Amino acid sequence: ELLRVMRTIDDRIVHELNTTIPTASFVGKVDAGQTCKELYESLMNAHTNRERIIKNCIAQTSSVVKTLREEREKAQDDVALLKQLRKEQTKLKLMQSELNVEEVVNDRSWKVLSRSVAMKFCP
Repeated sequence: ELLRVMRTIDDRIVHELNTTIPTASFVGKVDAGQTCKELYESLMNAHTNRERIIKNCIAQTSSVVKTLREEREKAQDDVALLKQLRKEQTKLKLMQSELNVEEVVNDRSWKVLSRSVAMKFCP
């Protein structure tokens, strides 16, 4: 849920560019270069923060999985422990897949922003 909220800037990148880039009548009143720079910095910060959070979750979950595996070695007949281990392993795989999702989301946003720069919407 947190990642969904944090990805709002990427989900709305086209809208952000449309509201950031001044129309012909507002070109002199708005500094397009500055607003594009601010959008770029916001995007960079969002990507960095999300990656840090995902990697932190992966590290924490990996630690839990490692501990549960060690406990499982000692108590192989403990069904509840096995169930908990599998649950945590599933969570770990989900977190690892979020890194791939993050890569796709980031790539899409940078392509949109790059096109705007190439088309001279963002100086």
